[in-house]
Amino acid sequence: MDFLRPVTWAEALEVKAERPDARPIAGGTDLMVELNFGTTRPTALLDLTRIDELADWERAGERLRIGAGVSYARVVGELGDLLPGLAIAARTVGSPQIRNRGTIGGNLGSASPAGDAHPPLLASDATVEVESVRGVRVLPIDGFFRRPKVNALAPDELIRAVRVDRASGPQQFAKIGTRNAMVIAVCSFALALYPAGRRVGAGVGSAAPTPVRARAAEEFLSGALDWAGGGPVDEEVGRRFGALVAAAASPIDDVRGTAGYRRHALAVMARRTLAWAWHDYREAGTACA
Repeated sequence: MDFLRPVTWAEALEVKAERPDARPIAGGTDLMVELNFGTTRPTALLDLTRIDELADWERAGERLRIGAGVSYARVVGELGDLLPGLAIAARTVGSPQIRNRGTIGGNLGSASPAGDAHPPLLASDATVEVESVRGVRVLPIDGFFRRPKVNALAPDELIRAVRVDRASGPQQFAKIGTRNAMVIAVCSFALALYPAGRRVGAGVGSAAPTPVRARAAEEFLSGALDWAGGGPVDEEVGRRFGALVAAAASPIDDVRGTAGYRRHALAVMARRTLAWAWHDYREAGTACA
């Protein structure tokens, strides 16, 4: 196995063009597990840890550009006020050691259906900035995941950054696991409210071949909430929203849970995150008044 270690982004792109077989590695929290268990054996590793610009994030107006090498720990510590849904999800990832090493770009690159960053990025209408020596492409997040652990990258492309608007309303994230710490999600759900546009975003994880948007649930809830008056959410609205979120999933039975359990859990998490987010929305409205 060859170990390739570029020191600049331009060099990394050149190496990837010459060696499209090289697997990128940053935090290594997914890839090293696969190597240790012998489930993968790439011909080359492309180490991106020396490229400082990948670990930067910047803000231009309401738009954030988060480098692929930004860790979960930094999302929690530096972006919690700007992207609360992503920060909540980042807090649930592994142990402190994993959160210090694992990166947003690595989570996207692995394209795991259970990736914790995926549902909040879906709910937030994020885009993925990818690049090769041929140029830059910006891909919508809900078109980035093709099938389990397969993304939309061309063989010579690398993930450079994620672009996403700062939260304009309350955001929430929840997941179900078999224990309280260092757990792979049995299923997960993220919700984002957009008061100005009177719409919502909803992302589902670990309950389909890829992370998915719950489009029908988004459309229903956007029209059912009392945006102007801030009145309480009707119980039937919550139940219907939960049912539509569950219907967006196509789960399987596996060692972590059954398909039926995943659908039930998604409906419950949808109702709970809606209650939490709507409470925050009403509190913000009261404060403004």
